[in-house]
Amino acid sequence: MNIRTETPSVSREEGSELRRARPAVTALPQRIEIPSKCPSIKPHLAFGVPGDLATPTGGYGYDRRIIQELRHLGWRVEVADVGDNFPFPNAAQRATALAILSAVPPGYPLVLDGLAFGALPEAATLRFRRPLIALVHQPLALDPALGPAQADTLRETERVALSAAARVVVTSDATARLLTAQYGVPSGRISVVRPGNDRVAPAPGSNDGVVRLLAVGSVVPVKGYDVLIAALATLTDLAWRLTIAGDRTRNSAAAAQLDADIAAHGLGDRVTVLGAVPPVRINELFSASDLFVLASRFEGYGMALTEAIAHGVPVVSTTAGAIPHTVPAGTGLLVPPDDAAALAQALRRLIADPAQRRRLGANALAAAARLPTWRDSARLFVDAVETAGAMSGSAQKSA
Repeated sequence: MNIRTETPSVSREEGSELRRARPAVTALPQRIEIPSKCPSIKPHLAFGVPGDLATPTGGYGYDRRIIQELRHLGWRVEVADVGDNFPFPNAAQRATALAILSAVPPGYPLVLDGLAFGALPEAATLRFRRPLIALVHQPLALDPALGPAQADTLRETERVALSAAARVVVTSDATARLLTAQYGVPSGRISVVRPGNDRVAPAPGSNDGVVRLLAVGSVVPVKGYDVLIAALATLTDLAWRLTIAGDRTRNSAAAAQLDADIAAHGLGDRVTVLGAVPPVRINELFSASDLFVLASRFEGYGMALTEAIAHGVPVVSTTAGAIPHTVPAGTGLLVPPDDAAALAQALRRLIADPAQRRRLGANALAAAARLPTWRDSARLFVDAVETAGAMSGSAQKSA
């Protein structure tokens, strides 16, 4: 079965780090190809994503790796692009997305990324003919760039959409608890599938007396780069350099603010902002780093943090969201979010103390051995999909 629909281009909206969109294009074709009968190819599922699966963010990275590992486990996975206008689609864009998802054959499990799922309460109509699985990286309403009215709207649409899911997959225990407490999702309907990790070589770090700091994450308000630059501005008596690697195109105001902050504090010769870089370059940056720093205001998990742990690089971050559960004890220092003074104190402590950095790095390498692989995560994802299928089948029989 070939389904092809055309959607008109729309202008990009700024001001939301939850918006993971590619640049607008004209008459972008959305295509999903699923054979109506494929008895020799099972198991199978459809995976709905909002926009380009190659978008360089942690959420899309999770989707890509899970899809890749599911295929390695023998699953047939068909990817459906539901449009790049989420989480703020208009009525026509929602209708187009719903039509694309409705074309998934009856009985096919349907996984829908939360960036679209939470803004598409109409997805509830899909549950009657197929198992419906929501993949929530973090609740949409927790985007700190949102105004109160936008946050309230997204909180309500996500609550309605989640009530229709046979299974809700989240990436951390912290997000699971949040969905139960604030969105009314029963804990028994939630599966925690943490991101996996690749086995990598320990980072040798620098050897010239200058401490290399690394921050990885899109340049958006939730990542707290303004707090990080303010903290570093008080540490100019120490020998350090910071490299920031992350997409600068998702929020032009945040990117402009970062540049302005660096210039205002006279840190242009100490801070390098690379923009989005490929995975091989990210690995090179970790290998050359002595400290990883992330001043996030919220994280549903924090994949970059576990990448640092896997490389044996100690972490300085915040206590926001799932971070205290993502960063193992003894592998770094955590401070309250939005507290530049506390962040500066933690950074000063580790920049000035190479022995403590080595201890934390050794603890990180020990913790890395206990991190799940992507294959481990994919197997848990399979369990969630199969549980959703069983629940959906039981519900249809009783209806």
